[in-house]
Amino acid sequence: MSNSDQMPREEGMDHSLSLMREGYMYILNRRKSFNADIFETRLLGKKAICMGGKEAAEVFYDSEKFKRKNAAPNRAVQTLFGKNGVQALDGQPHKHRKEMFMSIMSQDALKILTDITKKQWEIAVNQWEQQDEVILYEEVKEILCKTACQWVGIPIQENEVKRLTKDLGAMFESPAKVGPNHWLGRNSRNHVEKWMGEIISQVRNGKMNPPENSILYRFSWHRDLKDNLLDTETVAVEVINILRPIVAIAIFNNFIALAVHHYPEKRDKLKSDDEKYAQMFIQEVRRFYPFFPFVMALVKKDFTWRGYNFEEGTLTLLDLYGTNHDPEIWKKPEVFNPERFAEWEGSPFSFIPQGGGDYFMGHRCAGEWVTIEIMKVSLDFLANRMVYEIPDQDLSYSMVSMPSIPHSKIVLKNVKRRI
Repeated sequence: MSNSDQMPREEGMDHSLSLMREGYMYILNRRKSFNADIFETRLLGKKAICMGGKEAAEVFYDSEKFKRKNAAPNRAVQTLFGKNGVQALDGQPHKHRKEMFMSIMSQDALKILTDITKKQWEIAVNQWEQQDEVILYEEVKEILCKTACQWVGIPIQENEVKRLTKDLGAMFESPAKVGPNHWLGRNSRNHVEKWMGEIISQVRNGKMNPPENSILYRFSWHRDLKDNLLDTETVAVEVINILRPIVAIAIFNNFIALAVHHYPEKRDKLKSDDEKYAQMFIQEVRRFYPFFPFVMALVKKDFTWRGYNFEEGTLTLLDLYGTNHDPEIWKKPEVFNPERFAEWEGSPFSFIPQGGGDYFMGHRCAGEWVTIEIMKVSLDFLANRMVYEIPDQDLSYSMVSMPSIPHSKIVLKNVKRRI
């Protein structure tokens, strides 16, 4: 018997529908049934390997063993990622493009982002005080759309915000959907890429002059390893790779509100202005609630791990949600407990809500710092700076729908500024 035959294997012709039906739990369910961190299955008509856990994450992010180019299915490219974005690059081209993203993650730049976010929350709360109720998820998407545009340096009129917010939201809400809801995401991406391409062309021909230290300017004039300007379409995709993920933080913000509501004893600890506890609370929201279910790569070359053979070209999925709920890593993972992060060792492979590994050399999400800073501001408003009522509503969330959002999108009533 060959080594590859020893890998636990799910019987059947194809399990793509099972993946859609089980969502975030698909890999974790089988890891439990096989009592293994790895198994073979068939997805999209092809052999695939699924794995999870800290050690699996370590090997998955080994750039000598896995590559990202052509790993994402077309439906995700056409909605979520766009063509030729940083997520699909490998080797030196990836490192060079990733440096462009990491260059905007300085402490000064993040401070500017934080200040913009606070200002947009202040404006929103002022408006909410005049309304009987607000739908938090939809409102926060707009807050973050305005924040992202201002931070990047993109001029946008107030009457354009709702359309852009809707389009950016559709990109991350539609990849796993079918029918009209999926095509909405494709159409939205096409619309925003065209709009962004026109802006970049205006920057390059001198009709628009953003500050030289702005993200829009720096991305517009970024050069590849051959010292050529990136084509306009690729720059558009990469600028959207800043805007779209920032708007997607609205999902985490909804879960912040849910956690503040469901765990009042934790909320009380946030009132002491304890920045360390706020950081732990945010990290536990990112660990506990569903966000990305998994990430994909292709085996770069044949290799053996734990006695199992990985063949070149095999699609491989790393279980993000399951790793963040792995009892081998986390004590009582089903319990919401921010205090666990007081003792977390900081491994880049055990806590991976937005991917794992190294920021600069690997494929860990460059926007993770952005996510944390924005979540800090949102938590402060939801826990300390506002008073509001949460009326009876459906606060449950699906473990099948990807992305998962509380069904009611969290309705707030009688919002007032805390005096």
